[in-house]
Amino acid sequence: MGTLNCLIFIILLISSASAQTLIQMFPNRPQRNGDDELFCDSWRLSVETNNAGMWNTIPAKCLKFVVEYMNGDRYASDSAVVAGYSLDFARTVPITGDGKDVWVFDIDETLLSNIPYYAAHGYGSEAFNETAFDEWVVEARAPALPASLQLYEELRGLGYQLVLLTGRAEFQRNATVDNLLFAGYHSWKRLYLREDSDIGKTAVAYKSEKRAELEAQGYRIHGSSGDQWSDLIGSPMASRSFKLPNPLYFIA
Repeated sequence: MGTLNCLIFIILLISSASAQTLIQMFPNRPQRNGDDELFCDSWRLSVETNNAGMWNTIPAKCLKFVVEYMNGDRYASDSAVVAGYSLDFARTVPITGDGKDVWVFDIDETLLSNIPYYAAHGYGSEAFNETAFDEWVVEARAPALPASLQLYEELRGLGYQLVLLTGRAEFQRNATVDNLLFAGYHSWKRLYLREDSDIGKTAVAYKSEKRAELEAQGYRIHGSSGDQWSDLIGSPMASRSFKLPNPLYFIA
């Protein structure tokens, strides 16, 4: 065998070995046309880490997965773990007692669960219907997320001032207050809703402006909890932000 042929033979052997190594490293790499449950679990991870970017509805083949997740032990456990880490951090903050130590909460899918609404509207598989959701808000019967309610009470006990910052509109204030009280929340410092001047702003812009207002008034925003990245990012941000799970919808 000539020198050139020997060289080609060695290269082919190395390429084959490398390919086999990659196959062994990723034997179950999920494919979009593969097992639905595996794909949907990976899709949910991409949503939670914001790798999926903007999206409008859940993948059609993930409806069963989302229904089972939102109504099962996994969602409750994921929420409780996030709340646990939030509380761990909150306990490390030296509260001054001057009434300026703040924790900011979003409301929908953070303090309140709209699963009863989404159960009747496709669990994120249908395009968002603002009119139907507004009618649901007026009912003021969304239950609390148990882990969030417990965290809320723990933070109050530690001396935090609790600020609620929601994308709901100002005309929904009374219904929102009624729902919060119905679900067991009380004694918040402030409740921000979108005023007319906030309509049309992205959630990132609107919520960043409200956090800036708080800081300008001398408040220290130690923690922030929300189910959307747009609840948490922007400038200024809390010292620590905690993302709750939500595979139902995306808000920019």
